[in-house]
Amino acid sequence: MLQLRPFAELGHANHGWLDAHHHFSFAEYYDPARMHWGNLRVWNDDLIAAGSGFPPHPHRDMEIITYVREGAITHEDSLGNKGRTDAGDVQVMSAGSGIVHSEYNQEDIDTRIFQIWIVPQKAGGAPSWGTRPFPKGERGEGFITLASGRADDEDSLQIRADARLLAATLHAGETAEYRFEAGRRGYLVPAKGLVEVNGVRVNARDGLAIEQETLLRVSAEQDSEIVLVDVA
Repeated sequence: MLQLRPFAELGHANHGWLDAHHHFSFAEYYDPARMHWGNLRVWNDDLIAAGSGFPPHPHRDMEIITYVREGAITHEDSLGNKGRTDAGDVQVMSAGSGIVHSEYNQEDIDTRIFQIWIVPQKAGGAPSWGTRPFPKGERGEGFITLASGRADDEDSLQIRADARLLAATLHAGETAEYRFEAGRRGYLVPAKGLVEVNGVRVNARDGLAIEQETLLRVSAEQDSEIVLVDVA
């Protein structure tokens, strides 16, 4: 079963420095039918204006993944971590028992990110943060795993949730496939381009909720960059 969630129908809040679209209920956007998708709780599509960002604020008991689509984001937290994540790469923060962090766009251009929150398997634990550049040459070989809490994904950034975040870059006419284990759900968003997923056309920044599907076949009608989560 595939459920298309067009970009134009997402929750929206424009704060000037932040132009945010919400795939699920978040902040002042509330839709009881879109509270979560399995253990996926938040998928925000954010544009952060140059020279602005989120000042220090706390989190706890959430796995927070930031996928940078354009520009770069600079992170700093109460553990002393500081780092810059460029377009196409990800950072992961396990909030655990509690952490305070900031995220700023220190670039001269607007930054666009997907921020994805996944409910951890257990509450508490020591907070942590990490980032990793992924060689762009790996893209074009189908879906690659960027972050995961599953035992067989040791080479990816680690999260404390029964979930996997993947990405694929396809040229027009190329196809990528992904197989779901029984009982798993997925949520797919093209960062750019236009794809057909098991017969459903999905435009850039649309969301596609996936359940009761074994094989996902993604065909690019335009050059496309796709982000997918596999969740419990």
